[in-house]
Amino acid sequence: MSSVQASRGTRDILKPEIYYWQKLESVARRILTHAVYTEIRTPAFESTELFARGIGEATDIVGKEMYSFIDRGDRSLTLRPEGTAGVVRALIEHKLYAQADVQKLWYTGAMFRYERPQAGRQRQFHQLGVEVLGSADPRADAEVIAIASDFLSELGLTELVVDLNSVGNAEDRLAYRQALVDYFTPYADRLDPDSFDRLSRNPLRILDSKHPQTQEIVQAAPSILDYLSPTSQQHFEQVKSLLTDLGIAFRIDPRLVRGLDYYTHTAFEIKSSQLGAQAAVCGGGRYDRLVAELGGPDTPAVGWAIGLERLVLLLQKLDEVKPPALDFYIISRGEQAEPKSLLVAQNIRRAGFRTELDLSGAKFDKQIKRAVTAGARYAVIIGDTEAASGNFQLKDLASGQQQSVTLLELISIASLT
Repeated sequence: MSSVQASRGTRDILKPEIYYWQKLESVARRILTHAVYTEIRTPAFESTELFARGIGEATDIVGKEMYSFIDRGDRSLTLRPEGTAGVVRALIEHKLYAQADVQKLWYTGAMFRYERPQAGRQRQFHQLGVEVLGSADPRADAEVIAIASDFLSELGLTELVVDLNSVGNAEDRLAYRQALVDYFTPYADRLDPDSFDRLSRNPLRILDSKHPQTQEIVQAAPSILDYLSPTSQQHFEQVKSLLTDLGIAFRIDPRLVRGLDYYTHTAFEIKSSQLGAQAAVCGGGRYDRLVAELGGPDTPAVGWAIGLERLVLLLQKLDEVKPPALDFYIISRGEQAEPKSLLVAQNIRRAGFRTELDLSGAKFDKQIKRAVTAGARYAVIIGDTEAASGNFQLKDLASGQQQSVTLLELISIASLT
């Protein structure tokens, strides 16, 4: 009988890779706690209608990539392909907007899209995201970009650049959409099949095409910046000024429109040249219309999401991440010693020390070799004699020195070193 394997596009995260995940999650929690953003946890699946309305039926995500199914109650449900729609649904359902004028939230978790698996991109993938709901202030745009920059810098990433654009308001986008249709229509027979389909449904997405011939055509396409209203232009100028004041380098990319229909005004990506063609590690922007479109009050909002798989790839290129230092490795052998070893391990752990208990029952020399391999500072050796007396052998694995100590004495020694 053949063994069962993980489904295509999913993968197990094992050590030593898991240590990179733990590092970035720890840094993210600290950065966001200092910025007073509150964690929110939303369901892994939602009503399909939420994503169709929130992301846009003309997007590739809704049209091609969602994992949707009919449950036993004949309801259409979808595994979440992104995090923002669920956060907005929670804002509306629980009337969070009534609790405070501005909600600053963050989330992390698994997302699901039916894509071609490749390095840093799986069908089940993980995102870290932030959302500021209730503020139209350009400072909110600059703040979320600054927090993302601080997070990535804290992880040690240096080859980063912020690509920045404005997609204007709804009226600006409508005028720009028509300009794109007028421009691309004469080239319709030269567009790749996906871009040809987008010409009538979502022409802004043609700007995202990676097809070489389409990209050549895109180079001379109209710029969204020429279609911004004075209000949109003022907002964009303020965001740029704030980023300059913060010392955050950016470059203007008028082709950056993001892949979701709900974006307005600021759109941005943070990229790293270390990932080659798949350069973006963070993407986001402002989405002032989404809350109202999903049935809530008019609520301006801005946020971003980071794909954690790509981020882990970057961290692995930077440096080796090791697990936290191991303080004690408990070694035991004998009928009295082995039960005693668990009691000793638990007491040391409760004192705040990282402690591993060897459960193999192997000979002492093999267990000591495992303690060395594990990188422990000390080995606590317990035989039946030690178990009866309450005096254990404490071995310093760096110096090789060994002494007989009580439980309180070994904890005291560890605290002083």
